[in-house]
Parts: sequence; C-alpha cells; structure tokens
Amino acid sequence: MPNMTLSIPADLKAKMDRFREINWSEVARQAIFQKTLVMDRMNQLMSSSKISEPETVYEARKISRKVAKKHKAS
Repeated sequence: MPNMTLSIPADLKAKMDRFREINWSEVARQAIFQKTLVMDRMNQLMSSSKISEPETVYEARKISRKVAKKHKAS
C-alpha cells in the first residue's frame, strides 16, 4: 500500500494526542475515501451539465457572496 505524509498544525496534533486509542491513519483513509465518492458523484452530475465552467465559477461566487453576507448580518 502506498504511503502519504500529512502536515498538520501543532495544536491539532496536541488534540489528537489526547485520543491515543484512535487510529488516525484509518480516520484519514476514510475521510479521503468519502471525499473521492463525493467528487466522483459531482463529476457524474457535471458530465451531463450544459453550463460552462466560467458560468459555474460566476454562479458559485455569487452564492458565496450571498452566504457570507447572510452570516455577517447574523
């Protein structure tokens, strides 16, 4: 099995050290696996999309601005 090295902030490492019973490599493997499933599904959905990438980026930015404005107001 290939190896991968991750860099994490010292404060996160300190928190992880409090839970020595957790297999953090397995947690990372599962998180990466779940993310690949999401990305595969997204690619499937986008493969049949008629919207162009620039249009997608434009709409995503509009949504991000609206969400940020809403959170800032609350």
